[in-house]
Amino acid sequence: QVQLVESGGGLVQVGGSLRLSCAAARSITSINAMGWYRQAPGNQRELVATITRGGSTNYADSVKGRFTISRDNAKNTVYLQMNSLKPEDTAVYYCNAEILYGHYWGQGTQVTVSS
Repeated sequence: QVQLVESGGGLVQVGGSLRLSCAAARSITSINAMGWYRQAPGNQRELVATITRGGSTNYADSVKGRFTISRDNAKNTVYLQMNSLKPEDTAVYYCNAEILYGHYWGQGTQVTVSS
């Protein structure tokens, strides 16, 4: 059973925007931090942004000022608003949810930025 489901990826032109969503199964009731990671071809998976249950955020330097992470605890959902997209943002984006004893990963959603 897939317990984290990402959506919102796609093809966008340089300078455009996308909003990614990640909905956790409602059976997951004790999520602490949630985050977004990405992996481009030939690269390691890297942290993009994280957010705690209380709303504290952290961002990779490469996306500061362009991306915004947010969450709706009632909906068990985390979002990533991506603005001013660049070709180097092209990657598969993965959602992560941290619980006390482990973590969950989504299946990934492709973001392609075309110049």
